Amino acid sequence: MECTQTHSLYFSLHSSPPIPLFCKTNQFSRIKASAKSPPKPSKKPSKFRHRRSPPQTPFSEEDAFPSSLPLHTKNPHAIYKDIQAFARQNKLKEALAILDYVDQQGIPVNPTTFSSLIAACIRLKSLTDGRQIHAHIRTNGLESNEFLRTKLTHMYTSCGSIEDAQRVFDECTSQNVYSWNALLRGTVIWGKKRYLDVLSTYSEMRSLGVKLNVYTFSTVLKSFAGASAFRQGLKAHALLIKNGLVDSSMLRTGLIDLYFKCGKIKLACRVFDEIPERDIVLWGAMIAGFAHNRMQREALHYVRWMITEGIYPNSVILTTILPVIGEVWARKLGQEVHAYVVKTKNYSKQLVIQSGLVDMYCKCGDMDSGRRVFYCSKERNVISWTALMSGYVSNGRLDQALRSVVWMQQEGFRPDVVTVATILPVCAELRALNHGKEIHAYAVKNCFFPNVSIVTSLMIMYSKCGVLDYSFKLFNGLEARSVISWTAMIESYIESGCLHEATSVFRSMQLSKHRPDSVAMARMLNVCSELRDVKFGKEIHGQVLKKDFESIPFVSAETIKMYGSCGLISTAKLVFDAVPVKGSMTWTSIIEAYGCNDLYEDAISLFHQMISDGFAPNHFTFKVVLSICRQAGFIDKACQIFSAMTRKYKLKASEEHYRIIIELLNTFGRFEEAERFMRMSSLSS
Repeated sequence: MECTQTHSLYFSLHSSPPIPLFCKTNQFSRIKASAKSPPKPSKKPSKFRHRRSPPQTPFSEEDAFPSSLPLHTKNPHAIYKDIQAFARQNKLKEALAILDYVDQQGIPVNPTTFSSLIAACIRLKSLTDGRQIHAHIRTNGLESNEFLRTKLTHMYTSCGSIEDAQRVFDECTSQNVYSWNALLRGTVIWGKKRYLDVLSTYSEMRSLGVKLNVYTFSTVLKSFAGASAFRQGLKAHALLIKNGLVDSSMLRTGLIDLYFKCGKIKLACRVFDEIPERDIVLWGAMIAGFAHNRMQREALHYVRWMITEGIYPNSVILTTILPVIGEVWARKLGQEVHAYVVKTKNYSKQLVIQSGLVDMYCKCGDMDSGRRVFYCSKERNVISWTALMSGYVSNGRLDQALRSVVWMQQEGFRPDVVTVATILPVCAELRALNHGKEIHAYAVKNCFFPNVSIVTSLMIMYSKCGVLDYSFKLFNGLEARSVISWTAMIESYIESGCLHEATSVFRSMQLSKHRPDSVAMARMLNVCSELRDVKFGKEIHGQVLKKDFESIPFVSAETIKMYGSCGLISTAKLVFDAVPVKGSMTWTSIIEAYGCNDLYEDAISLFHQMISDGFAPNHFTFKVVLSICRQAGFIDKACQIFSAMTRKYKLKASEEHYRIIIELLNTFGRFEEAERFMRMSSLSS
């Protein structure tokens, strides 16, 4: 059975890509043509050979116009409409074929047609086609057209060719605000990496006295938000007030987005509160901002508030709140949203929303509803398949997640980068080395490298499968290393039990241009806990304080555990007390620290204090507390805590929870109770 499954996965991952649709069409056209026309006489072999050699065939009307379209030889405006229709459908190959034909026929093309072609290049990020269209603009004598120059500037910046954009911009006779905006807008599309270019252009506009308009500030605010440039954002906000543009709804939405992305929640809320009439875009910006900052409760509160104001969610807001609902396990609310989607028939047909519903139900642990939404959907795509796989992973159904890779390909969908990044951790957990190698080969064949997510997932997968050499080769093969790849190499050594080597990699990372982030610091604190290396642990703690990482829950939790593992319980308590905002993670870490030092009564007291202070224990907290009870021999307390977990906190006990309490009961001779828990364990599984 295993051999069969392996073969099917191998075949699916290494199968040749499907023949493109246009190849099939051409083949069909040739067959159809040969069926209709009689065979050529044998006495004209030269003509037959001439037809079979494409380079010698002159460019004809049939090459430009498909048989399904009428030939508009005497109506240029109809030809323009055909070109514009292909451009709107992003079919640049067909549009350029017609453009070549009309150019040879000497038919002029109007600026509107070129504008639609440039817009298609921007959408497709096709620099090659863009340059070809620019050449056609020159041959049509429209290079001095300011409207097209502005469009070309935008196109070149959008496609990443800043030099070409600057050249077109410099050739403009009148550098007005529109051409400046085009230069800005295209640069912003490239995001954080081009932030300094945007800032430079924006500063030059101001120094030259260009009158900035709403669209200028909208573009600039988007760039500042992407780069989290808070100070520049504040200056832009002040300039908006000074220029009397702050009342623009579009700019206020941009300011809200900026402040949220800079982590300034109060400022974003203040901007929102100052707006008397709020449209759905403003509400959407607030909801997305709270979701971005992982403030799920606030996001859902604003959704309810928006509905009370008589504004109902659109498709954008629905795709924003569905992941939020999944993260807080609000299944009932998710069902309400699902009912709204079904009621609003347009939304129920959108694949993005269908995928969001699948993801939401799976995150809420309702795999049956997630599968029902998926299989009842009339259409499916790679995104919906990936959402289902992710759901299988989050619900522990790893084998089904792996099989889904085959199933999606049987439906004709090829895994993309996100799918591969989702399935590689599954191979790591299942120690499915052969499947992992097949997916690695598929990623290489489809040019998914050097995607950081895939490379790091492969490194960890190989280390978990016991092939650390492959992880090391992948790491050394990276042309440009990042903090993520360094951390993945550290993680690979930790997974292989090579803790001292992980420490060496961390030292090398410190000497490189990349500085450890909060995740790398937390992993190294865990290594110090395992090695009982308090000296190195204190060194990392110093770096944590220097970089203001101590307020990050998982970093403070690892720091507390490190001191607890090294026997410095008083220092662990000091670190715990210094944490400004405590959560379940920090409480669990101090309880575990007391348990490591045999202070069992104090650990249980801290657990009760955690509950009295209003913090809800999670699965991991109960695992730690039950382990302490087992070590201390607190049988009755363990039974009470187990009962509270399942009844009061409605948490489903895992196999590990059952194993701990069964071991405890067997150790102290309470076999009947142990047998009862064994039966409960088998029923729950």
